[in-house]
Amino acid sequence: MPVVSIRHRTAYRYRRPVAFGEHRMMFRPLDGPDQRVISAALDITPEPHAVEHVQDAYGAQVGVAQFGALSDELVFESRVLVDHRPQPVSKLISDAIVDPAARRVEGAAAQWASRFLSRKGRPLLLPVLTEMSQAIRRDFAYGVRLDGGPRTPDETLEAKGGSCRDFAVLMMAAVRSLGVPARFVSGYLYSAAAREPAAAGHTHAWVRAHVPGCGWVDLDPTNGTVGAADLIRVAVVANPLHALPLQGAWSGDPADYLGMDVEVEVGAAAAEAVAA
Repeated sequence: MPVVSIRHRTAYRYRRPVAFGEHRMMFRPLDGPDQRVISAALDITPEPHAVEHVQDAYGAQVGVAQFGALSDELVFESRVLVDHRPQPVSKLISDAIVDPAARRVEGAAAQWASRFLSRKGRPLLLPVLTEMSQAIRRDFAYGVRLDGGPRTPDETLEAKGGSCRDFAVLMMAAVRSLGVPARFVSGYLYSAAAREPAAAGHTHAWVRAHVPGCGWVDLDPTNGTVGAADLIRVAVVANPLHALPLQGAWSGDPADYLGMDVEVEVGAAAAEAVAA
């Protein structure tokens, strides 16, 4: 699926017109060796009086919208075409080992990670990371949670379940406990074999780990996969709170807020859309 079409719509509903403060958006996928934005469009209702685009510390594009008009609805709709050519998993080859001297053994995530090292001497790093990702897929219950930030690794381990961002934070902490650089990734998932239909219908979260000989490797613990075959990156950060797709403020009576609706469609782009 070389060209991917992404439509991401978020709508906030209110009982009466309210005022909106600054809103920050992260919808545009990152450009890199394995993915490139062909076209991108963003519609906002009500129309903001100013929109600017800045880069975060990791190179992601952040849209910043300022509003003047009152409205009982606030809608953001992003439409993107991405040329997606991920590296085949078969080319991820590394003889790097887990370095005992680099390990950090504090915390529940580190204790959980240590189970993948027992009785293995000096294990190869990439198989250990793969086994971690597959273990979260196998042993933890998945559930969609649209609101709120990610849980801590301790909370996810205690609950034995969580959302994709909870699993990503747990995996990131476990990988870092081995002395391996790891980052939180926010973006989109497209896969007919996704763990839950909802996981392919919303934004997704996973992890990138730096493996010597391979570079940055995508690990999706929600689906137990390695590699970026089904993953479109939008933000890659050290702190997951810096990868929110949309955040902002509004002023009015708290009772005026009626709810939020999110629609995400990801699929192979139609030929006419690519030609246009």
